[in-house]
Amino acid sequence: MVDKIIEPGTFNIGVTGLKHGHIHGMTQGLVDAGATVKYVYDSDPKQVAKFKRYFPDTEIAKSLEQILEDDSIQLVAAAEIPNLRSKLGNRVMYAGKDYFTDKTGFTTLEQLAETRRVVKETGQKYFVYFNERVNIESALYAGQLIKEGKIGDVIQVTGFGPHRLRKEKRPDWFFNREQYGGILADIGTHQIEQFLFYTGNKSAKILHSKIGNYANPDKPELDDYGDATLIGENGATGFFTVHWFTPDGLPTWGDGRLFITGTKGSIEIRKYLNVGIDDTKDHLFLVTQDEVEHFQLTGQVGISFYKEMIFDCIHRTERAMTQDHVFTVHQLSLTAQKEAARIERAPVRE
Repeated sequence: MVDKIIEPGTFNIGVTGLKHGHIHGMTQGLVDAGATVKYVYDSDPKQVAKFKRYFPDTEIAKSLEQILEDDSIQLVAAAEIPNLRSKLGNRVMYAGKDYFTDKTGFTTLEQLAETRRVVKETGQKYFVYFNERVNIESALYAGQLIKEGKIGDVIQVTGFGPHRLRKEKRPDWFFNREQYGGILADIGTHQIEQFLFYTGNKSAKILHSKIGNYANPDKPELDDYGDATLIGENGATGFFTVHWFTPDGLPTWGDGRLFITGTKGSIEIRKYLNVGIDDTKDHLFLVTQDEVEHFQLTGQVGISFYKEMIFDCIHRTERAMTQDHVFTVHQLSLTAQKEAARIERAPVRE
């Protein structure tokens, strides 16, 4: 459920870098908010054909240059191979357009530093798709409850980000560390973004982080597990774990959960199912000094991120999220990845 902020035809976008399926959700959110997909381009015609099945009215561009040279295009959305995302974004911004990329937006601190410079030089915007908060109604409702003071001051956030590997269906780049960046640099961004948002921190420090490959020796550059502990500048603490061990018996790709502790209450979010009970999404459990409440929020809250992002592009504001927030999330995730202790499993005893 996304409210439109503009009339169709007044905000045109181009789409490229169709390397991850998130691009379809990213594009759909923009379309639901009123954007018009004018062009799509990718070097892989199969991916373009797949995109056209979702968005049949989109014109296939002959090249990326055709998108970048069109003055009517205001934003370019992409889900390129991770280590190519910042370079593409820099090129988009130098062409005078805002950029919306799948997470992670960066795989090295050097890329982050360069894009910070390009944003400052061009005045363009670099948005990142942190879908595990901005696209989840229960996660958005938690933010509302915290803003209303329902649980007091947030002092701790614990996040669980399990994913299903589906190894046989993943492209080669998924297992190449230089290309995907590492588990904390990639899906760890979701957890760090949520920690900063819910605790109200503009910055934080990584206290400790770990990565390991427990069960995929045939893919030695894959981190199939990672975790990190951090502390915000206001003293709130966070811990999260991310991994690729969702069992096949679970009816969705991951039992994503978040636990938020406040000085006057707590919140648990079960984002993608209420495991063992039913397969519906967006369950939130609120515990206060007075009562316990359970909310099932699908279709009840609405997704505001896309309309706020379009508003920001048109009016040069920062309603969706600040640029500093985007960059700080990546500074922390890349630092956690770079400084992580590598877990080496001892041989299993017979």
